[in-house]
Amino acid sequence: MLSLPIANVVVDTFVHGGIIMWPLSILSLLTITIVIERTLWFLAARRARSPERLAQVYTALSRGDEEAAHRLARDSADSRVRVIAYGLEHADLDLEIATEIRAEEEVKLSRRFLDVLDTIVTLAPLLGLLGTVLGIMNSFKFVGGDQELAATKVSGGIAEALIATGFGLGIAIFTLVPFNYLGSRAEELRAELDSLGKNVRLLVQKGRAGVREGRQPEVSIHH
Repeated sequence: MLSLPIANVVVDTFVHGGIIMWPLSILSLLTITIVIERTLWFLAARRARSPERLAQVYTALSRGDEEAAHRLARDSADSRVRVIAYGLEHADLDLEIATEIRAEEEVKLSRRFLDVLDTIVTLAPLLGLLGTVLGIMNSFKFVGGDQELAATKVSGGIAEALIATGFGLGIAIFTLVPFNYLGSRAEELRAELDSLGKNVRLLVQKGRAGVREGRQPEVSIHH
């Protein structure tokens, strides 16, 4: 029974907010869509992580068996293992550059749509402010006639105009929290892949040295 009055209040508030409420509504829906999509992406990426496969690849590299390491790393859903696979695939050209290129691609995937959220955080309050300015300008058209009526219309118009600002600020606040969280997760991935690339290059160098010397070197691996 309460849903209908609440719906009426929401509709009335939206209408009184002015035409700017429409683009603000689009921004709010866009924010919700992106946050859901990015959350699902990070959850899928977390499930795809394979510490066992990564350890096996490291072990093969420490033995100097790059071919076995590449077989193990190939077709993996783990972004870390994909970086190693791409690096080994192009190791004859430049292992370091290859791992860096693939790492940047993985980070770019993790940061997908974050620029849109960043724009919404800035744009929503500005649109809300624009709606308020337009509403106040519209309210002051009553000035000059009946003073009592003008005061009522102006005060009521200003109150309604502030709806757009409040809505815009609400969108920005709602967007800022997941934007910062998702951005921090992407930066964590960047740091992890950077460290992984250095580990791989060290393992490859020591593995090759061990093969040349006819022994298997002891290699310390930092996860």
